[in-house]
Amino acid sequence: MTQVSRRRFGAGAAAMAGALSLPGLSHAAACAMPDWALKLRADLEQMATDLTARLKPWSGPDLVATPEDHGYTTGLATQAIQAAIDDVARRGGGTVRLSKGDYVSGTIDLKSNIRFEVAKGARLLGSLDLNNYPERIAKRLTVQDTNMGMHQSLIFGEGLTNISICGHGEIDGRGSKENFPGLETIHGTPGRPFVIRIIDCQRIHIRDIALKDSPCWMQNYLNCDDLLIEHIKVENQVNFNNDGLDIDGCRHVIVRHCYISSGDDAMCFKGAAQSPGENILVEHCTFFTSCNAVKLGTDSQSLFRNVFVRHCLIGGVSEDMRRVKVVGADSGVAWKMVDGGTAENLLISDVKIIRARSPIFMRLEKRGRVKPGDPPAPIGTLRRVLFERIIGEDNGPRGSYFIGIPEKSIEDVVIRDFKVTQNPSTKPVLAETAIGEMYGQYPDPHMIDGIGDAPAYGLWARHIKGLTLIDYKVTPTGTDPRPEYVLKTNVSGVCL
Repeated sequence: MTQVSRRRFGAGAAAMAGALSLPGLSHAAACAMPDWALKLRADLEQMATDLTARLKPWSGPDLVATPEDHGYTTGLATQAIQAAIDDVARRGGGTVRLSKGDYVSGTIDLKSNIRFEVAKGARLLGSLDLNNYPERIAKRLTVQDTNMGMHQSLIFGEGLTNISICGHGEIDGRGSKENFPGLETIHGTPGRPFVIRIIDCQRIHIRDIALKDSPCWMQNYLNCDDLLIEHIKVENQVNFNNDGLDIDGCRHVIVRHCYISSGDDAMCFKGAAQSPGENILVEHCTFFTSCNAVKLGTDSQSLFRNVFVRHCLIGGVSEDMRRVKVVGADSGVAWKMVDGGTAENLLISDVKIIRARSPIFMRLEKRGRVKPGDPPAPIGTLRRVLFERIIGEDNGPRGSYFIGIPEKSIEDVVIRDFKVTQNPSTKPVLAETAIGEMYGQYPDPHMIDGIGDAPAYGLWARHIKGLTLIDYKVTPTGTDPRPEYVLKTNVSGVCL
């Protein structure tokens, strides 16, 4: 194990290499970006260009229908809204518009070639009667369906093409704990519908809409192709498991110019769909949370590749924001591979992290959750991860940490141009060896809170093959008793 403080780097590069005592370290190797990182940056910048050219807004016939055209006056609007959707779909597609006032509804089933618009001044309000949310069992069951019981939602679509949810109005799930009681859980969420669930669809466009107060997750897109989400505002701060946006096993995705404030994970990627999730661009967004601002996992059963997050503000909710949980985020960025699968080619650049107790967290473990009856999952892979031009303030005091397990290491991580201020720890300094491998613990960065803050204020790394730090600086706002770095095993290439 190597413990390093900033003072030990004052004598120059040669002294730096000696102080670290890491096998194979040289000044030239430490200061160079690995070839894979240079290629990754170029490839994902090209991917962003290609995605921007590929993904287009919804287009379809000019036909417009309203619930009022189908008999709606007052009361529950579900039947009239569904009649309008079905009628427009039979006629080849078009827009179903909620044009004015409030519409209370239970489950709405989208159809292909439908743009569902909630216009300015209109609101779609989720019914408070669970009987108005009949179950929609996915035709192709996934780990999420079988383990979480995700069978109820306000807006549902499966196996569709060319759909949109848009408008300058609001969709309010009215999902408070009083209206939809239930326990916080990593398993089933019975009696708490999602607001939006879209499965096995192509060409989806979500734009401009305000989404508020789901009883559970706000929106879930699973095994979809060509997904464009832009200019939406999400405030999901009313109940347990209040994720803001969950993208699971989707390909060719852009999320841009979105604002999300959520009690649980804000921007969350998953692999429970057991289909590849790849070629994803997230840009010019704000993600605030009490949990993880940008996260992969926990379900990670399939391939997750080519993800580019840039020009975003991420972190924790503040004291003066509407919130259902604590001030501050558990983490800014959290990559968690614990259920098999492979995550590779991940780039975070030009991001500001604020109010995150751990600015960055990475965990590779072997929980291995699968569908009932499926064979056990092998240990997953987390590799080729690049962070560039990251700034931040009012973070900590826990600190960033990356931990694999003895059976498998995280591979090839580069952090370049990282400048974050962090509140100092006031807890006693624990030896790194006092923290076990933590098998079976739920992989959120607070998993060590019962023991103490991370062993280093700058970075604690364990079981990593290929770690390169270039111009990496964490500055405590007061005296912190910990060393800046604790780098235990299989660490190569450090440059400050």
